[in-house]
Amino acid sequence: MDQIKIRSKYNFFPVTNERWKDFEVLFGKKGACAGCWCMYWRLKQSVLDAQKGNGNKRAMKKIIGSGNIPGILAYADGEPIGWCSIAPREEFSKLDNSRILKPVDEKSVWSVVCFFIHKKHRNKGLSIALLNAAKKFVKVSGGKILEGYPIEPKKDKMPDVFAWTGISAAFQSAGFKEVARRSETRPIMRFYFK
Repeated sequence: MDQIKIRSKYNFFPVTNERWKDFEVLFGKKGACAGCWCMYWRLKQSVLDAQKGNGNKRAMKKIIGSGNIPGILAYADGEPIGWCSIAPREEFSKLDNSRILKPVDEKSVWSVVCFFIHKKHRNKGLSIALLNAAKKFVKVSGGKILEGYPIEPKKDKMPDVFAWTGISAAFQSAGFKEVARRSETRPIMRFYFK
């Protein structure tokens, strides 16, 4: 799939082999957050910790190299500035082991599990634009339901590091509706395609 076209000042592309270098630039030496390389939801915690850093980077590169598209990159002026991890829910094994985020029902869903936005581009609506690009990507891929697991902050402002699954207000702005809540601050939200 080429560019994901939505009405936005940003440009969006699925992460493929051709975009690996851009993904690497955005994630930097730290692998976005503590050497995760967006493998958190895909691995057991012990494996994630054991291969922290370069091991997780190699694991993500292998996923992309296999032809699997694990997410979307956002660009401004040709530079990668944001990431949204998206795939069918079954690719994120850690979700099924969570009592808070376990499946709502037996329906087949795609999941948005993570965002990483460059510091200079935070708090400018990019996560909403990424969600809209994710919706387009899932629809073109044949998905019927897109699900997310954002945080609903108790205070107006929270540290960015705790907002990596997204903020519920951004999901609401992108047309998602709450379908379950097993924790005060963790709604499960869905977008249904017609």
